[in-house]
Amino acid sequence: MTHATYENPVLNADWSDPDVVRVGDDFYLTASSFGRVPGLPLLHSRDLVNWTLVGHALERLEPEEEFRVPRHDGGVWAPSIRHHDERFWIFWGDPDRGVFQVNSPGIRGPWSRPRLVEAGRGLIDPCPLWDDETGEAYLVHAWARSRSGVKNRLTGHRMHPDGRSLLDEGQVIVDGDLLPGWFTLKGPKLHLHEGRFWILAPAGGVATGWQGAFRSRGFFGPYEERVVLEQGDTAVNGPHQGGWVRTAAGEDWFVHFQQRGAYGRVVHLQPMRWGDDGWPVLGAGGTPVAAHRRPDLPPQPPAAPATDDDFPGGRYGRQWQWTANPGDGWAVRHCADGLRLTCVRSPGAGDLRVLPHVLTQRLPGRPCTAEVELRLDGTEPGARAGLAVLGDAYAWIGLERGGDGTVRLVHRFAEAGAGPERDAARPAPAPAGRARLLIEAGAGARCRFSYDLGDGPRSAGPVFAATPWRWVGALFGLFAAAPAGPGPAGSATFTRFRVTPR
Repeated sequence: MTHATYENPVLNADWSDPDVVRVGDDFYLTASSFGRVPGLPLLHSRDLVNWTLVGHALERLEPEEEFRVPRHDGGVWAPSIRHHDERFWIFWGDPDRGVFQVNSPGIRGPWSRPRLVEAGRGLIDPCPLWDDETGEAYLVHAWARSRSGVKNRLTGHRMHPDGRSLLDEGQVIVDGDLLPGWFTLKGPKLHLHEGRFWILAPAGGVATGWQGAFRSRGFFGPYEERVVLEQGDTAVNGPHQGGWVRTAAGEDWFVHFQQRGAYGRVVHLQPMRWGDDGWPVLGAGGTPVAAHRRPDLPPQPPAAPATDDDFPGGRYGRQWQWTANPGDGWAVRHCADGLRLTCVRSPGAGDLRVLPHVLTQRLPGRPCTAEVELRLDGTEPGARAGLAVLGDAYAWIGLERGGDGTVRLVHRFAEAGAGPERDAARPAPAPAGRARLLIEAGAGARCRFSYDLGDGPRSAGPVFAATPWRWVGALFGLFAAAPAGPGPAGSATFTRFRVTPR
């Protein structure tokens, strides 16, 4: 390998359903955020290989009452990002409510409040297109069978050029049921290229699917189809669902995801060219590349979305998301000694999967060690705080105040489903109310937990195999909680969070 090549994945964590746009010399990427808050992450790059997280376009999820609790299968599904009329536009589908959009004059905002463009259950994966030559605008979307009973088809609409509403009831423009071998067609991205409408859309399911391309002289069809990227003899399962972008120099590239179990949907970059027959050719003749020549763009220093956090002034970084809309006072502002989380009282305090006040970030796709220092100031029996690996099953390590007022180090886990927490190791006295907590996440997302109470690291419990949630990879989480009851229950302070490659 040389400095002139890159390796896939270029984003080795759960940046699900990516889409990308170029504005001048800058590239911007957004991804699904489902029920986590803030939503619609915004990533920036100058070379399509090195990316940084620069913000989010969605401060809270609406309606407010529906997202006061975790909803990992709701919220923001498969957004599309475009730049039109000197504004950024992001459209997405909420499978329970319909098609939404936000827009902004700059990537860092201010972003508009979400606008419901089209109401309806099961409307997902929308993508707009403005035809600058005719002044007309269009939108295409897919369907979620879980909400509508419909799937495997793409519906097209004329859209008002202001992006605020649709102008017709729409019609099916690609019916996957009429294409032999095609199933679970979704995630369309709409483009104009050399006088044709193009829809780049995946099919075949998350784990084993492929990338399709459809072309037509008219927006409403008829469309021809072709498979343009599939696994072949590579190790990249289900390479599909992403976005096409062209550099200022005229090079074409395609970003897509690969489902990797507990790691979620990691992002690959594929070279793209147009064949003599006018169809796009992705990767190495239609199969994914593991490494390739970098885009012909100015060299950039290595960069990746942040993971470490010193919580300056008590603030947490952009990489953190709550598992639901946050409440006032969950994080104490202007704290000089770290991130202070309130031990929020909740009847579900014994199951992290139902708590909205868990602060999370993505599990890296490579082996790593996560560590954080914790001080428990929770005053009520049952007050607890810790570091977790969250999914359908979860495990955590941290501190808990017992009924006798003492603090102890605990390590607990819960199996997939609604089973209760169980001890993964015997509790240990932690009289100082402090601990350094560590999770070594090895190959296959197999996690070993350990702790240091001031006398050196000690292992805690057996290996825990991290699991994904529905549509979402596993997450690292920080939390503070207490059983339901009156009055304040104290707080917990986290300092020096680090994620170190292994």
